[in-house]
Amino acid sequence: MMVGQIIGGSYGEIWIRQKSDERIELGDLLVADDILLQVYDMEYGSLLEKDDLARISGMQLEGYGATEIHEKDVRNYILVKAKPLFNLKSKSIPKHLPAFFHMLRRASSKDFEFLEKPENAIYLGKIRSGSKILNVPVYINGKDALTHHILIPATTGRGKSNLVKVILWNLVGKRYAGVLVLDAHNEYYSYRKNGKDYGLKHHLQAKGNVIYYSVNPPFGERSLRINIRNVRPWHLREIVEFSPAQEDALYLFHKEYGDKWIEEVLKGEDINGVRAETLASLQRKIKVALEIDVNPKGELFERGKVFSVNEGMRTIKDICDFLEDGRIVILDTSSLSQNLELLISGMIMTEIFSRYKSYKERGELDSKPVVSVVIEEAPRVLGEGKSNIFGTIAREGRKFHIGIIAITQLSSMIPREILANLNTKIILGNEMSAERKAIIASAAQDLSKDDKMIASLDKGEAIVSSIFTKFAIPIQIDSFEKLVDDSRKERKEGKLFLFQ
Repeated sequence: MMVGQIIGGSYGEIWIRQKSDERIELGDLLVADDILLQVYDMEYGSLLEKDDLARISGMQLEGYGATEIHEKDVRNYILVKAKPLFNLKSKSIPKHLPAFFHMLRRASSKDFEFLEKPENAIYLGKIRSGSKILNVPVYINGKDALTHHILIPATTGRGKSNLVKVILWNLVGKRYAGVLVLDAHNEYYSYRKNGKDYGLKHHLQAKGNVIYYSVNPPFGERSLRINIRNVRPWHLREIVEFSPAQEDALYLFHKEYGDKWIEEVLKGEDINGVRAETLASLQRKIKVALEIDVNPKGELFERGKVFSVNEGMRTIKDICDFLEDGRIVILDTSSLSQNLELLISGMIMTEIFSRYKSYKERGELDSKPVVSVVIEEAPRVLGEGKSNIFGTIAREGRKFHIGIIAITQLSSMIPREILANLNTKIILGNEMSAERKAIIASAAQDLSKDDKMIASLDKGEAIVSSIFTKFAIPIQIDSFEKLVDDSRKERKEGKLFLFQ
């Protein structure tokens, strides 16, 4: 069915007159002459002069009786502006305009039969035309997308966490990717909603593939306890500001005492070249950072929940082994300070980076699963002036098959160099103009016309812009709770429910 007709414009701005009994929406996908178009703006059009329109309106508003417009469906219309997305015939970016006066139809599921399911596919959602959902699943290559980093930008309430859960749900049991999840709200492994239990633990293949650590773990799960002998000076540098003298002292103690260096610092051991006031400052900063103290007998004891004097010697190693084996590891950091969360995740990712760098040097990297880390509020570790393992991974990680899934409301606070390296952007709704501009400027495809569309995206609606997609694809993301409910239903019926 025809919905409009081309009446002018240019390559990036095709003007379409909407058929009077049709309704075209912002973001609608239309087809003309094998070219897929997307609506990005609309306005009113009329063959009447503005003064005539104002006079007719005034007569009606002020009660002077009904004023009829002859042939009103011809004289007044909606002018739609659209941009070319894809040439459905040549399977490439269109390089010509559709014919003048060409009639347009709505895109259908058949138009997207060229979309193939890639190797190591991650399911993201279904193609969306305006607010209409087409039964066309959208996948990206998981290995490629994860190692080249993913950015999920949106304002609060637009479905960022739901999207991450959907991505992780489709990675459970695949073993080509290990993912570290820093769960600041304890909402990924298990949670209750509307009287039901949800979370990744309910996946049919969760056992052995979804690993959960918490400071207060439920029965059968792992305790997030880390021995202070796993901490190195470079780990602390990422969360504590040290003076040059204090930093020198850190490395002197580490060189002298090895993995017992923190104990010797806190006990106040003398070491050549370290002044008493420098040592006192170091002790204070380390006690605060690790929540460790010393009693009058010179014995170390724990004031916090994570770092331990006697327990947790293998925790970091075990987590890295799980990631290297393609598991999803969820750390419940909901009861921890931001600094503790960053310290723990920094320790893990520094170890992974070191391992994978070594594998590359030995020619073993291609046999290993890719590793990614989910970071909420990404600017706190990727912002301007930040120097840490996450910035290193953002810049160099893809060479070593290590990536980041960065979640943020404030893309503009991430340096342009790093934004450009986040090569898959799953863009959800954002009303803030500055944030939309930052996203658009760093997208893999030209989204310069999509400012209004991004602002109008409702919860669960998104645009996928990636170097691994043929064009910027509008999608509707599935509800995570529905995936879990469907899985329960399939299990009850004795079937296996996976996006294979």
